[in-house]
Amino acid sequence: MNVLLLCPAYPDTFWSFKHALRFVRKRAAFPPLGLLTVAAMLPAHWRPRLVDVNVSRLRDADIAWADLVMVGAMTVQRDSAHELVARCKAAGKTVVAGGPLFAGEHTDFPEVDHFVLGEAELSLPPFLADFEAGCAKPLYRAEGLADLSTTPAPRWGLADLKRYASMSVQFGRGCPFNCDFCNVTALFGHRPRVKSGAQVIGELASLRQAGWRGPIFFVDDNVIGNKKALREDLLPALIAWRRAGYAQPLQTEASINLADDPKLMAQMVAAGFDSVFVGIETPDEASLKECDKKQNQRRDLVADVKTLQRAGLQVQAGFIVGFDHDTPGIFQRQIDFIQHSGIVTAMVGLLQAPIGTRLYERMRVEGRLIGNSTGDNVDGTTNIRTVLDPATLAAGYRGIMRHIYAPGPYYQRIKTFLREYRSGVDAAPRERLRWGQLLAFGRSAVRLGVISRSRLHYWRLLLWTTTHHPRKLPLAVTLWIYGHHFRKVCRSHLTPGLTPTAAA
Repeated sequence: MNVLLLCPAYPDTFWSFKHALRFVRKRAAFPPLGLLTVAAMLPAHWRPRLVDVNVSRLRDADIAWADLVMVGAMTVQRDSAHELVARCKAAGKTVVAGGPLFAGEHTDFPEVDHFVLGEAELSLPPFLADFEAGCAKPLYRAEGLADLSTTPAPRWGLADLKRYASMSVQFGRGCPFNCDFCNVTALFGHRPRVKSGAQVIGELASLRQAGWRGPIFFVDDNVIGNKKALREDLLPALIAWRRAGYAQPLQTEASINLADDPKLMAQMVAAGFDSVFVGIETPDEASLKECDKKQNQRRDLVADVKTLQRAGLQVQAGFIVGFDHDTPGIFQRQIDFIQHSGIVTAMVGLLQAPIGTRLYERMRVEGRLIGNSTGDNVDGTTNIRTVLDPATLAAGYRGIMRHIYAPGPYYQRIKTFLREYRSGVDAAPRERLRWGQLLAFGRSAVRLGVISRSRLHYWRLLLWTTTHHPRKLPLAVTLWIYGHHFRKVCRSHLTPGLTPTAAA
């Protein structure tokens, strides 16, 4: 059985890093972890082939080779998924689909023959059994939540690793919190389930055996959701792995209350983590209460961010405007927070209500729902009728994005961050530019230091960094290049006529 695993294209989004990847000659940020894991669950006598259209072209020969096509997609990949499904069906192929996109919108894909929804550890085996017996049903949906100790290591050999900037692994699923706009708990539950430290190290070892030596992103929606397992199992295993000579930069996502635990922060840094994405959302207390983001309430969030930075964790963060309690003053408050905190990578989006969230249901009951969310956090769309006047919301949103990613404020934010980063860590190691970073630095000097109209900002920051924080030059180079990507995305999304429209 020849099985074609298809990953649809991501549009040019905040997290695609499309324009930044050109500096390091990569095609995509991450490989499709879900499809590579599914591949490891297929019968041993099946022959899988991965085509990630973000890094390579889907050829007619690939489709002709396949006996079965399996498509996995996120919401933001919706348009490409429709195109790929239509193309495979036109070739007469049987199509199976799964992933977050289809979990909420499978009725919008009538061409798909079989849907395998929910956690694949539970929903895939009955489909495979029925398919081989010739009696597969149109829909399989997981009942309950999977035991992650049964999850196999991804089949990295199916991916062309050299085309990616980073790799992804997963420690756990689920989150103990219940933010009303987030569908994590709807998909994975409130009780975080985790793999063992030994299991994760096995996956890292298989990645290394496949030739990977670059950064690794732990895709958990909240890596500290199960602190006991993190503290007592995963982090000690990672620290031992690192001491054995396998030092690679690690990134992840966590809730802001990580800042309350100095020992855990130090342990994460010792394990190799140097960056963490945090959902800040808003500095407005009433809006935090509105969305039930309890973990962010009654805190000095700027101080928390700086605590994480000083511990050695760069903070990337998400922000939202369009809450019912937002007033026209929220736009400047968001700008001030982002600038004062030194959060260089600040993803600001309009409030969207994904299918399966409590916000989606509330908007439906109140008659304020307008279609489905796009899954693109910074495309300037919303699928709800906001309390704030749409024109005011659109203008305010444009104002935030144009300000925080303008060269002056952006480079100033890098300075603010570099002053804080690792300032509380003794004997911070000198970071050396690796060969790929040297090439990226050279390309940035030409593209940002010569061609760009903001070249004066570039050279000033280069001089300041080499004078004040020479150990942090590799990180500064990365952030300069990120800024180029963010400005490109802002220009493409924030056209003068932008208004907060329905997602679709």
